[in-house]
Amino acid sequence: MTPTPPPVGDDHTGGDDQPDERGYFSEHPSPAPQASPPAGKPGLGKAAHYHGHRDRLRERFREAGDRALADYELLELLLFSLIPRRDTKPIAKALLDRFGSLPEIFGAPVDRLMEVRGIGEIVATDLKLIGALAHRMLKSEIKSRPVLASWSSVIEYCRAAMAFEAREQFRVLFLDKKNALIADEVQQTGTVDHTPVYPREVVKRALELSSTAIILVHNHPSGDPTPSRADIDMTRMIIDTAKPLGITVHDHIIIGKSGHASLKGLKLV
Repeated sequence: MTPTPPPVGDDHTGGDDQPDERGYFSEHPSPAPQASPPAGKPGLGKAAHYHGHRDRLRERFREAGDRALADYELLELLLFSLIPRRDTKPIAKALLDRFGSLPEIFGAPVDRLMEVRGIGEIVATDLKLIGALAHRMLKSEIKSRPVLASWSSVIEYCRAAMAFEAREQFRVLFLDKKNALIADEVQQTGTVDHTPVYPREVVKRALELSSTAIILVHNHPSGDPTPSRADIDMTRMIIDTAKPLGITVHDHIIIGKSGHASLKGLKLV
């Protein structure tokens, strides 16, 4: 009886016409020794050329950590497990060529990731999952201590959450009387250059959470975090609405792809 091959699932290679290889384990037991290939058929039974490269890359990472590897090599290491039977170096380089950086890769939507040859829906979803895990780790950093004492962690968290979104988001970090994070909520999602914000709704939500202080955050998909006149006016409206109710607005942070701007740091509020 002919043995049944392992399931290969649906095609997720982004148009590469190769089956989904997630039906295979990323690490395989060594096969039994095979006879030499017949004459006239060079290479029959030969291990894929990238296997030795994978071992060497893993060894470098084990010995020296991520500092010994370029961005594409770190991404390649990750893709080894996601796409076990493919040469993942070209895929890693293609991802970086398309999106520019590791944060932009993990921040990209699934459909755009799938535009890269070799990336299908399953691998794209896994990349998004890894990005979500990293974001949760950053959130734990700011939940475990007063937010104002770990400002760099707050900025890093907000950049991971919003810097590469295609549309504007307006979110609020709600803090307690010790400036510890109670909740982080996206209040509104808008277009590429505008998000409607309702000061009364922001303050109402703060009262519901018994929050005594808030930090406003939104992103500029254009990449430039420079605050607009509308950003400044909206911030002042929220401050004026919140202050009589004992709620402090610590800052309004604008996140861009290449940096951030603090309205308080710029002395605009």
